[in-house]
Amino acid sequence: MNADDTKLAVAHTSSGKEDVVNNKKIWFVTGAGRGMGADFVKAALAAGHAVVATGRNSDAVSKTLGQSHDLLTVRLDVTKRGDGEAAVRAAVDRFGRIDVLVNNAASFYAGYFEELTPEQLDRQLATSLIGPMNVTRAVLPVMRRQRSGHIISISSSAGLAAGFEFVSAYAASKFGLEGWMESLQAEVAPFGIITTIVNPGFFRTELLTEQSTNYAEASITDYDERRGPLVEYWKAQNGQQSGDPAKLARALVTIANQKQPPRRFIAGADAIATAEQKIADLKAQIEAHRELSTSLAFD
Repeated sequence: MNADDTKLAVAHTSSGKEDVVNNKKIWFVTGAGRGMGADFVKAALAAGHAVVATGRNSDAVSKTLGQSHDLLTVRLDVTKRGDGEAAVRAAVDRFGRIDVLVNNAASFYAGYFEELTPEQLDRQLATSLIGPMNVTRAVLPVMRRQRSGHIISISSSAGLAAGFEFVSAYAASKFGLEGWMESLQAEVAPFGIITTIVNPGFFRTELLTEQSTNYAEASITDYDERRGPLVEYWKAQNGQQSGDPAKLARALVTIANQKQPPRRFIAGADAIATAEQKIADLKAQIEAHRELSTSLAFD
């Protein structure tokens, strides 16, 4: 046990043990100040759990969620490792442990790959891929000490299939998130820690608002004809998505209470259709080249 583990062990209070008996869990949610993250917090609180709600502006998080004995709001910019470590210390000081981590904070840099700047790509990955890694790295010593925990990372349909324009940066972050989560599952399972990837379809969140979506600047004339309609399409989708984030939040609470939560939860009928099409495409590609693919071993 290293020094950090020792400190966390000391903070594992008797009140926390009582909550285990009562089936009350301690949730830790990133990006909780608005949108889907706020819905996750509200659903967990309504189910009788306690929540550490985090966001870059803790005052805004408090304003959105109000006050509750079972709610702790903490400042956390997921791109800053120090913020993650401080937020976890605050969570353990208040509640004694962390049972469910929800990696929800994300951003959306939309545009053609060539027109997105390297800095925009860096920011996309920093928030939606490295950010969840930073927070999970801070939480894992707590969960290892407990020999229990559940890490839920919010991906996207674009993490399963991304064969459409304008999402190359976003899809790269989500494909990376999923690869990391699948490998992480094998690493932490011996400690009693469970992982779940969530693939939402189109839900009526704030991802497509001006605060969350950043568009690439037009810079290459070859894309001019297609760019305008795509920008208008994405802007028009805001507020028109069919998925209800409050229902997804309640579904997440249901999953977190299961004895054997799924490693992957595909959320929404449209997300299921995307996944089924991806499976069909993979099968078709396998069959189209099976003879060549299976002829590559040494003679």
